[in-house]
Amino acid sequence: MPTTLPQPLETLQSLAVALALGLLVGLQREWVRSRVAGIRTFAMVSLFGGLSGLLAIAFGGWVIAAALVAMAGLVILANLSERKLDDADFGLTTEMAMLVMFAVGTLSVLGHRLTSVVVAGTVMLVLHSKKPLHRMVHHIGAGDLREIARLVLAGLVILPVLPNKDMGYLGVLNPFSIWLMVVLIVGISLAAYLARKFLGPAKGAALAGIFGGLVSSTATTASLARRSKDAGASGLSLAAIALTASAIVFVRVMVEVVIAAPEHLQAMLPPVGLMMLWFVIIAVVSNRIAARKGGHRTPETPPSELKSAVLFGLLYAVVLVIVATARQHFGESALYLAAGISGLTDMDAITLSTARLVNTGHLETGTAWRMILIGGMANVVFKSGLALVLGARAFLLPLLAGMGASLVGGAMILVLWP
Repeated sequence: MPTTLPQPLETLQSLAVALALGLLVGLQREWVRSRVAGIRTFAMVSLFGGLSGLLAIAFGGWVIAAALVAMAGLVILANLSERKLDDADFGLTTEMAMLVMFAVGTLSVLGHRLTSVVVAGTVMLVLHSKKPLHRMVHHIGAGDLREIARLVLAGLVILPVLPNKDMGYLGVLNPFSIWLMVVLIVGISLAAYLARKFLGPAKGAALAGIFGGLVSSTATTASLARRSKDAGASGLSLAAIALTASAIVFVRVMVEVVIAAPEHLQAMLPPVGLMMLWFVIIAVVSNRIAARKGGHRTPETPPSELKSAVLFGLLYAVVLVIVATARQHFGESALYLAAGISGLTDMDAITLSTARLVNTGHLETGTAWRMILIGGMANVVFKSGLALVLGARAFLLPLLAGMGASLVGGAMILVLWP
């Protein structure tokens, strides 16, 4: 039995959205001179989808199925016609876009306008990104593909099957959350590497430091310290890269706090953000001073991060237990000691575990941000020690000056912040 249709004004608005989205995607196809379908055809396809959805409201979902079969038949005929041309491109991109836009038109009438707009916009971007996407694929090597596959394994295969509940000692171990941090580290490292590869080599110390900080500021500092002893190396320029990488660590910290403790940002972000701002100022000044010094390119090899990320996941779990145990048995002083020890080699573990404990009510926000800041300062000390052991004098002096200034700023925040 027919169902009552929506109000006429509502119906016309939905059909107008469908038509507009078809025109949008059709504009791109017309611009590239597609032989299969242009601006008018795509407008009609999305409008046909909208009318099919409208009829489905009245007479049932079989209308959409029948219309989709008819649409598929038209697409097949268009494809067969195109193949008769000697210089035809035998891809199915336009044909698939037509089917997608039919569904977009249907969605807009069935009350999912936002979804239809997002999908249509995505379709247009994908269609218009043919050359950049093909260039990206041609630049991906076997090693890159291997690391992407590892990220897919970690994030899309393993992560969904892990239990998302608190368990273990003191109820602070969540397998899903712990492995999510592994995926986060692998993803950040791979994204930084791919961005550097496809955007070209770093132009200046600032860009090199940003990518180094995204991957690992500790590893970046150690690598730059060793490189500072090479013949012709610019110690001042390398120090600027290392300081920039260390500043990016606090940007990562801010992002991780936002992700892990979104309900406590007002209390936790201001002091940590001030430390980030201070370190960014130090990095900017160091880069200005080294502006006339040449940067050094880093090896263009994909980061094999899965093993180290798994070790990080274990460290993250250990930090959770240490922090929970310290809080239960020894009070705040032991918490700060645990934060300093944990932050020596890695800031992600102490930041994410502390933020999670705040989010679950196991830790006060005032204690949490101080732990994160102490962990960050301990990390600065550790990297300074690496530089002392591995670096040349021309690298050490500017690096230790910047690191020392950051420690002074952090100590002032700890003492003076209310």
